[in-house]
Amino acid sequence: MRRADEAAVLQTYRTLPAERRREIAAVSSPQLRTRLVAIEREMALDRSPGSMAAVLTEGREMQASHLAQIDAAFERVAAGQPTRLLLTMPPRHGKSRRAARWAPLWYLRRRPDHRVMIASYSSDLADDHGRWIRDAILAYGPQIGVALRPGSSAANRFDLDGSEGGFVAAGVGGGLTGKGAHLAVVDDPIKDAAEAASPTMRRRLWEWWQAVLLTRIEPGGSVIVIQTRWDEDDLAGRILAEEAERWTHIDLPALALSENDALGRPVGTALWPERYDEPALEEIRRSVGERVWWSLYMQQPRPMEGGVWQWDWITDHRISAAQLRGIDLARIVVAVDPAGGESAVGDECGIVAAARDRDGHLYVLDDRSGNLGAETWGAETCLLAIELRADAIVIESNFGGDMSRQIVQQAWQELQREGRTEGMLMPAILSVTAKQGKRLRAEPIAQLYEQGRVHHVGQWPTLEQQMVRWVAGMDSPDRMDAAVHALTQLADPMHSAVGSASYRDGRLSGRR
Repeated sequence: MRRADEAAVLQTYRTLPAERRREIAAVSSPQLRTRLVAIEREMALDRSPGSMAAVLTEGREMQASHLAQIDAAFERVAAGQPTRLLLTMPPRHGKSRRAARWAPLWYLRRRPDHRVMIASYSSDLADDHGRWIRDAILAYGPQIGVALRPGSSAANRFDLDGSEGGFVAAGVGGGLTGKGAHLAVVDDPIKDAAEAASPTMRRRLWEWWQAVLLTRIEPGGSVIVIQTRWDEDDLAGRILAEEAERWTHIDLPALALSENDALGRPVGTALWPERYDEPALEEIRRSVGERVWWSLYMQQPRPMEGGVWQWDWITDHRISAAQLRGIDLARIVVAVDPAGGESAVGDECGIVAAARDRDGHLYVLDDRSGNLGAETWGAETCLLAIELRADAIVIESNFGGDMSRQIVQQAWQELQREGRTEGMLMPAILSVTAKQGKRLRAEPIAQLYEQGRVHHVGQWPTLEQQMVRWVAGMDSPDRMDAAVHALTQLADPMHSAVGSASYRDGRLSGRR
């Protein structure tokens, strides 16, 4: 084969899918196979930061699906797509090693004409990242095709040989004089809880962000912020509050919180089970306490104090589904707070089921809330009522009350036509007109929690974190409102006498 023809074949080989490349390698001569192995190695070095790390460390570097999210962001930037990415994830999950070390090294291989900037809460930490990248270039330079310019090897600033590319590191709050950056990586901009709790420090960080870092970005440049959440008003919180439409936010809590998880995890699934499985994370939660757990690990910071609910009121009285089976329930209701009411918190429809036993204790049984349209939430509400054999559906009627009632009735009739109501009588539809302020509605229920008279059956992470984060004056989330409506209906003395005799159709007969 002529050299030109061989070069063309090898170039085509690079464009083929992996399965086809394996087929070609299997029938190639030893000499050609050696060339193909070299091409495969080069392709792996180019593919992603994680792939390059695996090649250079002979498979020793840690790999995980959440780290692949970091890889994907750098791949987009290297491909010339201007990117504003905010990635929030818990500590000790490999984010700094991948985002502030391997990924910038990979990026400089792919774009040696570009300049990379790394900023962290202190210049020492940023310099550590720079030192690691510099030493990696010295160690792996011949393999990745990158070399330092002679005489340029400081840990906090160096240039690449034969190009205009290079690296600069800085601590948050420090100056960034000199050349700009095509890519800025802000990794762990907050040092600790004390710094996060200081309004002065948070203000200084934001001022530095606006006046220093962003002014150093080259036209068409990219910014990647990777941090653990500390406070509602930390850098990530301020970005989401003021610039959310310009940013892509990938949120990776230690345990999946919703069905819309960025990795597609089922609710309650660990982020990195090979290192921290669910029992290990539960032990961490007990050790660090609820505030630290929800902020640093779940990326859901909440106010320090002043909330209507306290964590231990929920966690100290939680029971399991097995324990519930031994309890004699007198009533079960499903409460609905349709989206689009007075709440400005998200656009969820709250659907929460609760029960009362014959001793007056209350139980939160299920939370089916979500971003549901009118064509969906009615059926979801009715299906939950059928599943739990609820005797009533409670609907907030402040906004579109008659329409909400009609949606539930139509949904039930449709399920009945489909034979899915299991011969069950339609639950009573009870309208709630929330005349009182949200705090006045919530406080009596919170007092029952404090007295240990409300029990969550299993864990309902989103509902629970919404409860403990809510303070007077805030718009309240719809799922929290739904829970309050359900528990108020069951606890209200005006309704405490509801029992078998109150329903002439006998819908409560046979209930434990």
